[in-house]
Amino acid sequence: QVQLVESGGGSVQAGGSLRLSCAASTNRFSIYTLAWYRQAPGKQRELVQSIASNGDTTSADSVKGRFTISRDNARNTVYLQMNSLKPEDTAVYYCNAKYAYANFWGQGTQVTVSS
Repeated sequence: QVQLVESGGGSVQAGGSLRLSCAASTNRFSIYTLAWYRQAPGKQRELVQSIASNGDTTSADSVKGRFTISRDNARNTVYLQMNSLKPEDTAVYYCNAKYAYANFWGQGTQVTVSS
């Protein structure tokens, strides 16, 4: 079992920035594909960005050029740098770690962007 603990959420005005962090309790962190998902009220959970063990990344079109996912395998941590935030980015953001049939989720952190 891998525990994922997110931090860094909060309230910010449109155009502002936040950096989310997700620390994992595993000594095999480097093998996992890591991702950030988000879920807004009344909407389905959606993939924001992911980063594979080899560093390859994927991104939702809605955040390209504004968000950046990165990982620090020495610190067992994945980050999401969010710039130029918009009100439509308001959601609970979840960290995810996946490898083969293993799939783990964090508890989520709220991000609220006001106009």
